[in-house]
Formats: sequence, structure tokens, C-alpha cells
Amino acid sequence: MTAIALAAAVAGMYLARSLDQPALVQLESGTALPVPGALTPFDLVDTRGAPIAPAQLQGHPTLVFFGFTYCPDVCPTTLALLAGVQKQLAAEKNGLANLKVALITVDPERDTPEQMGRYISSFGDDLIGLTGSAPEIVNAQKSFGVAAARVELAGGGYTMDHSATVFLLDSQARKVAVFTPPLRPAALARDLQKLAPALGGAAS
Repeated sequence: MTAIALAAAVAGMYLARSLDQPALVQLESGTALPVPGALTPFDLVDTRGAPIAPAQLQGHPTLVFFGFTYCPDVCPTTLALLAGVQKQLAAEKNGLANLKVALITVDPERDTPEQMGRYISSFGDDLIGLTGSAPEIVNAQKSFGVAAARVELAGGGYTMDHSATVFLLDSQARKVAVFTPPLRPAALARDLQKLAPALGGAAS
């Protein structure tokens, strides 16, 4: 009887603890994290050469994508989709009017701040482009858990093989959700609307 009573007590404690946990938001195109994940340190620069660390990404929710400006397909397609969703949500009264989209390069050798600026401007006026030294790009990749590798091309030149995952940061620059291809604009917009209450205060 003692063992049964102990097991019942443990089960009761587990159930009570589970009931105290907020229900995890179910997403169509990604996964909400049960606990927000803090970013580990990195030091990058934006398209004007201004230093950007995780602290500078606070104050607004941000969709983060790793790619490079010489990418022939996945990067421009993904950035166009994210910029479109950003524009759509900015027009709606849902707490996401200040949503940002950030591209972090995996190709710092070619992606200077000026090159990043020219590239992202073709997708919209409110995108963030980040680059930096090769070691700091690696630090940023580790912070998000992103893999990337240089691939040499026949006849010279190279391309970059990289993850196509999109990360959502809350207003404290913590990872709260990940979205994996194939991404659909309508589904992503609905997912972001579901997550809006958990993204924190809106600073424009």
C-alpha cells in the first residue's frame, strides 16, 4: 500500500505541474518552443556597419533566416516570402506591426555590409541585413544551431550549402519558434498571429 500511495502522490504532483504549464501553441508550418531560448553572444554588423549583438535585436519580434546574397534560389524565394508576410501583418491590428525580418549571411567573404544593403533593399525597406567576420558568423550560426558549408564549383568559384530554417525571436531576442520548409505564406501568417501574444511588448 505504501508503494502504491507513493506512486499516486508522484503522479499527482506530475499532473499538477503539467496543468500549471501553458499549453504549447500548435503551428501549421513550424514548432513553438516550450521554453524561450536565449541567444549566445555574437558580434555582427548591419548594412551601415553598425555593431549588432543579440541585445540590438530586442524591442520587436524578428524572423531570422541564414543565407547569402549569391544564393540562386532558396534565399531570394524565402526572403520574398518573409517580406510579403511582414508587409501583410504590418497592415493588420494584431500586435505584429513591428515584426522585422533579418538575413544573416553565411558567406562573409563576399557579403560585405554594402553588398548586403543592396541585396535586401530589393525585398523591402524594413529588412535587416547582418554580416561580420568569419569567426563571428560561426558564433551566430552556433547561437541558432545552423549549419553551413562552402562547396567548391567546377571551373572555379563556390556556393554555400546551408540550412533553410526560419527562426522567430520574441521582443527579448529569444528563440520562441522554428519554421521549416516548405513555407506557405498564409500558414506562416496564421502561425505568427497565434504566437503574437507571447512575443512581448511592441516597440516600433
